[in-house]
Amino acid sequence: MTVEYHLPAASIPVRLDGVVIGVLLDVPKMDAPVVAFPGCPGETGMAARTTTALGREDIGAQVALMFEAGNPARPLVIGRIQRLPETAPPAVAHLDGERLELTAEREIVLRCGKASITLTREGKVLIRGAYLSSRSSGANRIKGGSVQIN
Repeated sequence: MTVEYHLPAASIPVRLDGVVIGVLLDVPKMDAPVVAFPGCPGETGMAARTTTALGREDIGAQVALMFEAGNPARPLVIGRIQRLPETAPPAVAHLDGERLELTAEREIVLRCGKASITLTREGKVLIRGAYLSSRSSGANRIKGGSVQIN
């Protein structure tokens, strides 16, 4: 069953050129999302064609629309407007000339070739490399709840 929405001739602008931001109202079929945009009649929206996969989880999201041959009665979804997650704080670096402090929510990785040092939020420090060397002119201590060698 194909649902088509038609605008009354009096309310249809002659052409809509360029990108228009609309809202995804429904996805009754994968290839026929229902969208609303400025100048679109009522709250029922219009069936559109799409160049991108949309699902029910996208309902309410803003979408970028173009119109086939500039015809406002023939919307085409060219993409979903992406938003960065607001819950993830950015990594932060503080440098004062004597100390460099890197702060991140989940983990910090320093990597060069086959070598890496990873710090995790659980408190793990992982050192990996093809060759590890530990040298000290003073005491070289290894402390832990338990120490395992090989």
